[in-house]
Parts: sequence; structure tokens; C-alpha cells
Amino acid sequence: MPETHSHSQADPQANVQAAPGFMQIQQAFTAHLRDPQQPPPAGIEDRRLRIYRELIFNNVASLLEQGFPVLYQCLGRERWRALIRGFLIAHRAETPLFPELGQELLAYLSTAGALRPEDPPFVLELAHYERVETALIFSEAEAGPALADPNGDLLDGVPVVSPLAWNLSYRFPVHHISADFQPHAPDPEPTHLVVYRTRQERIAFLKINAVTQRLLVLLREQSHRSGRDLLNSIALELEHPRPAQLIEAGRSLLDDLRERQILLGTRRQ
Repeated sequence: MPETHSHSQADPQANVQAAPGFMQIQQAFTAHLRDPQQPPPAGIEDRRLRIYRELIFNNVASLLEQGFPVLYQCLGRERWRALIRGFLIAHRAETPLFPELGQELLAYLSTAGALRPEDPPFVLELAHYERVETALIFSEAEAGPALADPNGDLLDGVPVVSPLAWNLSYRFPVHHISADFQPHAPDPEPTHLVVYRTRQERIAFLKINAVTQRLLVLLREQSHRSGRDLLNSIALELEHPRPAQLIEAGRSLLDDLRERQILLGTRRQ
């Protein structure tokens, strides 16, 4: 899973007390909007404050609900609102860009205390999976023919993985989780997925086994080696009794990955 960064939960009141003049009023105002339990600046009618409180909270909650629809369904309205309130109170965003707000929520979920004991154990992994879909939609990475020969021999050439194909592993079967299916414990074996964007701008996923997952890892980490060479390495790792049989199966696998646009072809000479 991509690395996330923890954020300290700063005390808004400490900042307010240290700030002079108008800045102090501004910080008291924003602290109150994040956490209505914090006292607002003196002299502002509560009716006016309520408009701002609801505007901020509802806009953030609605925007994040669109980015995490399955997580919202699993938590339900009340737990979702509690999560968003905690996010507003404790988290300090590192970007002002709305498309990145989902990444900020993911960073918050990675911090201690973000989740309550009654929250499902898969929340962080499900949020990550849903965030990957959004990130691929907005990704500016190119996966055009300039990167690879689409008709190259994937065994004897060097296969090229699409930059719009992300190889991921989860403890929970995140691609199946829904309001009607909420596992209480991880599966015995990890779930390996490739989530990718096609040339038709469609987001798709493919559930893969551990051997395919290992092949995709090697294709990225050792991007100078041929498909045949990498399959031979996997056969040695597995101590496969018939390496030639594995390589022949690997040919079909590589062709399938190219057909799905997870592989772009082979590296141009």
C-alpha cells in the first residue's frame, strides 16, 4: 500500500491564545467551524455561525462520500458523520486541491485514534482501494504506444507494465465488500488485485494469484529482463519440477495481461 504520513493532532486553542488581534479571531472562528465544542469569537450571532458550520461540514462530507461510496454505505450515516467530524477536528491537510481530499482522509485514517473500536476492521483497506480508483481516474500518467511495441514478443522481449496499472495486496477482499458483505476478520490468504485504467478511460480490476503478483512485482523492479528470464526466476523460486511448463503457462498469462492493457507490450530497442 502507498505510504501515508501521520499528522499531529494540534490543539487549536493553544494556537488561538498565541495569535494576536485579527489573526486570533480568524483562528478562533476556524477552530469553532472544525469543532463546534470550541468557543467561537465573541459577538457573532449563533444563527450566522450555524450557517457556516453546516456549510463546511456538509460540503466536506458530501465530497468525500462521492469518493468513498462503499465505505459510506458500510458505516452508515451516523458513523460516517462521526468520522468526518473527527477528520475536521484532528487532521491538517497538506494540499488545498479538492481532488486530493480523499488522500487526506486516507492519511487521517492511518493515524492512531482515527477509528473507534466499533468501526469495521477493514475500513483503512477499503478506503485505500476506493482511493486508488479515484487516483487512477485523475492520473496524468501516459500509457500510449510510445512507451512500448504493442506487438512485441513478451517472452523474448522486455514486457512493459502500464503506469496506469497498480498491483496491490490486501488482508481483506476489498473488491467484494459492500453494505451486505462486511467481513469481521481478514482472509487466511491475502487478496492480490491489479486496478488499472484502460484506453477507454474505464477503471477495471483483476484478481490475481500469488504467482502473477510476483511476476508483476519483478516486471517493475527488474524492468531490463525479458519475460522468459523472469519466469525462469519464478520457476527457481517455486522449485517447479517442470520449468518449461511454467514458462509456457506464463506466455498465455503475459498475453492475457497485454489484452487487458495491464501490459503495454515490449520495450522498444
